[in-house]
Amino acid sequence: MTSYLLAGGGTAGHVNPLLAVADLLRQREGDDVLVLGTKEGLESRLVPERGYELLIVDKVPFPRRPNRAAVVFPAAFQRAVAQVRAHIRRHDVDVVVGFGGYASAPAYIAARRERIPFVVHEANAKPGLANVLGARTAAAVGVAFDGTPLRRGEVVGMPLRREVVELDRAGLRAEAAEYFGLDADRPVLLVFGGSLGALRLNEAIAGSWGDVLAAGWQLLHATGERSDLVDPEVPGYTMRRYIDRMDLAFALADLIVSRAGSATVSEVSALGIPAVYVPYSVGNGEQRLNAASAVAAGAAVLLDDATFDADVVRERIIPLLGDRQRIEAMAASAERIGSRTGAEDLIALVDRALAEK
Repeated sequence: MTSYLLAGGGTAGHVNPLLAVADLLRQREGDDVLVLGTKEGLESRLVPERGYELLIVDKVPFPRRPNRAAVVFPAAFQRAVAQVRAHIRRHDVDVVVGFGGYASAPAYIAARRERIPFVVHEANAKPGLANVLGARTAAAVGVAFDGTPLRRGEVVGMPLRREVVELDRAGLRAEAAEYFGLDADRPVLLVFGGSLGALRLNEAIAGSWGDVLAAGWQLLHATGERSDLVDPEVPGYTMRRYIDRMDLAFALADLIVSRAGSATVSEVSALGIPAVYVPYSVGNGEQRLNAASAVAAGAAVLLDDATFDADVVRERIIPLLGDRQRIEAMAASAERIGSRTGAEDLIALVDRALAEK
């Protein structure tokens, strides 16, 4: 029997690939899958809901400036490492797999001190600090995007949700059209910006949805739960605050306009859907980098958030809607670069690390 400790959390970008790997590992008869996370992160809810035991480690943010947090950080971090070492010993853990976030940094140190291998997975094209440090001594390093600057990084892709991995877009299109009240025989533009929406995308579509419909396309628009946009309630335009069946939305989409989070880019490419990415401008620029490989391959178009408005939709996206040949070429490119086997490929990396132990 092999005991796996998967470390990560804080955001969906860390938790979802972790759970995708956990679900595959759980299918192995006799193996034990444990998850390490904090009490504050998203994992505190999602991990137990999925049926996994969540082992707790203190959340110890790395100090960015000289202040009281910087003074107490060394002792607090060593306590967190000691917590993870105790978990490793108590559960006889054989290997640690880290996905970034607050839980991963002490897990990497603890694994090294307990002399067991650890594997790093980085979901973003611009890696986080925990994974940059962990990659230096990891048994193996898997990355979602080609060109990610991590030492010894191997492209394994993104571990994806099973509903995406197993999605039959053509087979579900009729059901999806009925679900959203649209016509399965006409093309659909899907626009979304995450659960909270994206103000820039919403405002641009609010000023250009008529042009989308005039181009012969339908529009499926997820505005986000905080949006105050008013639904025009016209045929061919379905507006939702939140879409709880993204599998059906993906099944119906012929082109997507969205942000460029790592999971979004990975899922869209894996499904062979052409995209227009408008990377979120706040942060360290990782969304633009996430989209870079899809853009370079011809699977996507990149537009700037700062200038994205209704006029840009009319000038850049409406002509694309009328160019079916280009959209088909973009879809073919997406299929070439996309992968639905990220979880399997990362587990193969873990198996190799165990074999070399």
